[in-house]
Amino acid sequence: MFRKKESTISPASTPLERVTSVLGPGINWRGVLSGSGGVRIEGAFEGYVLLRGLVVIGETGRVTCENLRATTVIVAGTVRGNITAEKLEIRSTGRVWGDVVVVSFATEEGAFLRGQVQMEEKIELPTELPPEALTGQPNLPLNLFEPEPEASTESEPPVE
Repeated sequence: MFRKKESTISPASTPLERVTSVLGPGINWRGVLSGSGGVRIEGAFEGYVLLRGLVVIGETGRVTCENLRATTVIVAGTVRGNITAEKLEIRSTGRVWGDVVVVSFATEEGAFLRGQVQMEEKIELPTELPPEALTGQPNLPLNLFEPEPEASTESEPPVE
């Protein structure tokens, strides 16, 4: 009488949309994050990110990279760098300084983005990291340990 519908999508072909690894609060990590799976960043990360899967930057998470590339990105903390993803969600506590290239884009009230948004019909994630990521000499313009810039409409007085 009741039959279970058979799925035509094999589990091996769908990307993981769950967190399998965590970089906890109080942890500072510099390097390369690549592969497939899901990661939640609650600490500070500086380097290169190329991940086929989910990247969650928690409320205490801080990421600095030239280009964060992942299937799905959820930002509740801060990201300094460009984001390329199929899906990007910036939560109310999320802050992004950089340009984004996405298929799907959502924000909550209070979210912050300083950069341009480019929407595409399809995103192809690269299969290889850039050469500078492999040499261990990333050319990152932002310092991970600098204080957060404050949103101010006043200009600072000149230094004598």
